[in-house]
Amino acid sequence: MAPDSLAQLYAEVVACRRCPRLVEWREAAAAAPPRRFAGQRYWARPLPGFGDERARVLVVGLAPAAHGGNRTGRLFTGDRSGDFLFASLHRTGFANQASSIAVDDGLALHGLYVAAAVRCAPPDNKPTPSELAGCLPYLVREMAILAELRVVVALGAFAWYAVIRSLGMVSHDNSPKRVFGHLAEASVGPHALLGSYHPSQQNTFTGRLTPTMLDAVMVRARELAGLD
Repeated sequence: MAPDSLAQLYAEVVACRRCPRLVEWREAAAAAPPRRFAGQRYWARPLPGFGDERARVLVVGLAPAAHGGNRTGRLFTGDRSGDFLFASLHRTGFANQASSIAVDDGLALHGLYVAAAVRCAPPDNKPTPSELAGCLPYLVREMAILAELRVVVALGAFAWYAVIRSLGMVSHDNSPKRVFGHLAEASVGPHALLGSYHPSQQNTFTGRLTPTMLDAVMVRARELAGLD
């Protein structure tokens, strides 16, 4: 059997229909878009990760947004969470530009890859335990394929615990782990795990997560990955 590759994984992810509730939801969102996106053609399929294949840093979110990645076909692209995230990645040297609005907008990531714990947009942004379990093998495989990976940044508590499970499968490290927190750090096998509040509007509009706070996480990720 040929070794696993990101191209092979991409093909499997985008064809996935293993979670009926998520399939129904992502397609329903595409069929009835809000007025601001009326007439646009939605991706409406699961989303693979993207970025630098030699990445030392992996950023993991919860899941695609119904009218963000589910619409554009790329994680964190075309929604407010992505606006906040990519501005930080640009300021901290991981991205060539500060915004991401479409898959052909010229965005390039350097030393960093972006993925999600769950690959389809879930109702109310709340995947079920079985849906997470169905998606985790994709994240595990991405981590194994990214041979230079050193640091994983988890955006939010959901991603934090999903990453711990996934890294444990990659490194066979089942030792106790720290609880989630902003700028929390943990070691899982050879990898460092960093926590950040998710750049959702619920956090950014209330000031729970500020640009300076997210930048601090990404700067720390660069340090741990040996990129500076």
